[in-house]
Amino acid sequence: MTNIHPTALISDDVKLGDNVEIGPYSVLEGAISIGDNAQIKSHVSIAGNTTIGSGLKAYPFASIGHDPQDLKYNGEDTKLVIGDNCIVREGVTINPGTVTGSSVTTIGNGCALLANSHVAHDCELGNGIILSNGVLLAGHVVLGDNVIMGGASAVKQFTRIGEHAFIGGNSGLGKDVIPFGVAVGNRAWLGGLNLFGMRRHNIAIESINAVRQAYKELFVEGEDEGVLKERLGKLTPELLEDPLVARMMEFIQESADANRPLCIPRIDEEL
Repeated sequence: MTNIHPTALISDDVKLGDNVEIGPYSVLEGAISIGDNAQIKSHVSIAGNTTIGSGLKAYPFASIGHDPQDLKYNGEDTKLVIGDNCIVREGVTINPGTVTGSSVTTIGNGCALLANSHVAHDCELGNGIILSNGVLLAGHVVLGDNVIMGGASAVKQFTRIGEHAFIGGNSGLGKDVIPFGVAVGNRAWLGGLNLFGMRRHNIAIESINAVRQAYKELFVEGEDEGVLKERLGKLTPELLEDPLVARMMEFIQESADANRPLCIPRIDEEL
């Protein structure tokens, strides 16, 4: 049974699923579609061409689907798509896409956007992502599945972060981060592999060991990206038979082909 508080404002074009709760003073206005079992607390504002799956939990003062913070935006009909079972905590802002980008911002299933985090226009977030408090994603950022962003970290526009990567708190990230990588610092550097996260997601020990060996062969502290590119073709062939190593190599090659900067280790790891 849908339960809408009498002080909430819902426009006629909003489509709600079953068993949706909307709290006091929340405002939903636009071509909005929200799936079943959503819990929208008080003072939540949802707007625009926004599609949200089932199981949403949105907390006070979240702003979802309002105009992107791009000065070139001129009212075009762009989209925001959010998957199932996502948590949007207090003060979170999520913007739709722009016509100069993909025209859509996407967030996958089971994501947790914690208080005061921001997802800008044309971002592409996979499944199971955690944005800790105060995380800032600029426009066109791509996050793979199960990425965890530490508190108050910030990501430059067009940066890619591979699946299962972990970004340390207060990091400023302006370079691509390999899948399973750990990046820390300002500006962030590669500090190893997210072995804890890999084990938590039940990745086979054989794959974890293969990724560790590939990391050792590819990355040497203090060497530049030019050396890394030379090593792409020299990796132990047996390692490439592991699909996770193959994915990591694919990610690195994509960055190289697009002439994108890539996070690498550094000699001096002191902050």
